[in-house]
Amino acid sequence: MKLSDILNSADKPLFSCEFFPPRTDKGEENLWSCLKELQAINPAYISVTYGAGGTTQDRTKGIVSRIKDKTGLSPVAHLTCVGASKTQLGELLAEYKAAGINNILALRGDAPEGMNSFEAVAGGFSYATDLIAFLREQGDFSIACATYPEGHPESKGGVADDIRYLKMKQDNGADCAITQYFFDNDTFFRFRDQCDAAGITLPIIPGIMPVGNFEQIVRFSSMCGAVIPAWLHEKMTPIQHDLDAVKALGIELAAKQCRELLEADAPGLHIYTLNKSEATIAIHQQIKDLL
Repeated sequence: MKLSDILNSADKPLFSCEFFPPRTDKGEENLWSCLKELQAINPAYISVTYGAGGTTQDRTKGIVSRIKDKTGLSPVAHLTCVGASKTQLGELLAEYKAAGINNILALRGDAPEGMNSFEAVAGGFSYATDLIAFLREQGDFSIACATYPEGHPESKGGVADDIRYLKMKQDNGADCAITQYFFDNDTFFRFRDQCDAAGITLPIIPGIMPVGNFEQIVRFSSMCGAVIPAWLHEKMTPIQHDLDAVKALGIELAAKQCRELLEADAPGLHIYTLNKSEATIAIHQQIKDLL
């Protein structure tokens, strides 16, 4: 089902999930096991990433096609500007179209490993805004984009820049935006109010990262610019080496965060699963009365 149709027909907030393509066959077996378990909660859509430089692009194509054909769930394929010319992107989109994949999450993408900054290849795109405009020209795709309530880590103008870029993404054809994960809901609420004032009307869906390994989340956050509040450090640091305790607290805190967001009229929630189903299902169980 097209993402735009899912958004337009929803009479309740959406609940969706993100996976990354594993690099090994064993990891892929685990992915399908997780997806099978998640079918019980019927997520509105499943997004699938691919690595810097398109390093898992073939696995991404295979996974989104199999999700569509075998699970009944609606897949969303990530697409970035990294390492691909306009011609190559057009060829990939033609393959997706032929396979019946019509949902794309358009991103600029991170610089490949070993590069200090992003550089477009010859004939490629430098910005997600341009990729979105190109996608809109290529056919009947439904387009999601990313946004950063705490500001993109490379942004010199902070949140104000991100709001300006989000307005451009909307004007170029994006149907919705999914946020980078955050832990302070007030940050999201402020960002949403500022977007409203800037004329941004597309649904802005909060991204949620349940903490299952605190050291890992600290590492992720240092790379993507997500802020870990002092209160979360205080709760997690004493138990960080007890993974069962961290996981239980992470689910409790994420469910509380999700409930508050939904009660404040968030249009949905997008869970970064890290290819694990337990936390996502547990969170859904605690908030399903709002979905």
